[in-house]
This record gives sequence, structure tokens and C-alpha cells, in this order.
Amino acid sequence: MKLCIPAALAAALAVSGCASVVRGTTEKVSVNSEPPDAAIRTSLGHSCPASPCTVEVSRKEGFTAFGEKEGYKPGSIYIGTKMSGNGAAGLAGNILVGGVIGVGVDAVTGATLDHFPNPAVITLVPAEATGESTKAVVPPPPTQPKNNSARTGV
Repeated sequence: MKLCIPAALAAALAVSGCASVVRGTTEKVSVNSEPPDAAIRTSLGHSCPASPCTVEVSRKEGFTAFGEKEGYKPGSIYIGTKMSGNGAAGLAGNILVGGVIGVGVDAVTGATLDHFPNPAVITLVPAEATGESTKAVVPPPPTQPKNNSARTGV
């Protein structure tokens, strides 16, 4: 019976990623506004009646947060993801333990990623003022590699 517990633990570690186990697959992201107390909503469906606002999101999903307050121009900010130092350490743990499957699990779940900026700040400009509130800058979608298989004349 004692042999079953270590074997079960080893099997569980072999099919899970270090970062997934240590960091989890979701992260809390804080969205603030300047001035405070703006209503916040996200492109993922979260909403808060007044900032500061904290939402829990999948580590692998970037999203846009929108801020609105009476008397101010609406604003937005894109919150992306990137490999973090802690996520890289979890990935290295997979390599050291020999968990190729764990590397795949961490890649699929996004466990090696962190959101940035976190905390995020949306600066709202008074409605009568010149200038614009913070505007989301969304990165372009990844480009597809060109397919060279259509070449002829070989």
C-alpha cells in the first residue's frame, strides 16, 4: 500500500506542468482608473461598478478593459500576456524533472504567463477637455507563415 502513494504522486507530477501546479492557470488582474470610481468592464464579460476592480482571468487570455465615468470621455486599455520570471522557473522545473508532458501542459494552460500591465490604469479625460482618454492598443494578430508548397516548375 505504501508503494501506491509514491507511484500515484509520481504519475500526477508526470502529467501535470510545474507552473500549472505551482502558479495555477488563472491570475487576478487589477484595473484602476484615474480619477477613481469609474465603472469598469472587460471584453471577457467581467464588470465592476467602480474602480479599483479586480478580475480573475485565464493566464493565457489577453483582454481589453473599458472605463466610463459621468463627465469624462470613456477610456480603455489592452492587458496582454507575456512569459514571466516565475513562469520560466516553472518551465525549467519541467525540464529538470524530465516532464516533456508537463511542458506541453504549461504551454496549453498558459501557466507560464503573466498579465501586463498589472495593475492596469485607465486615465479618463474630462468631457470638455481637449485630448483623449487612455485608448487600448491591441497587438496585431499573429501572421501566418507563407505556404511555399504551391510553387511549380520544379
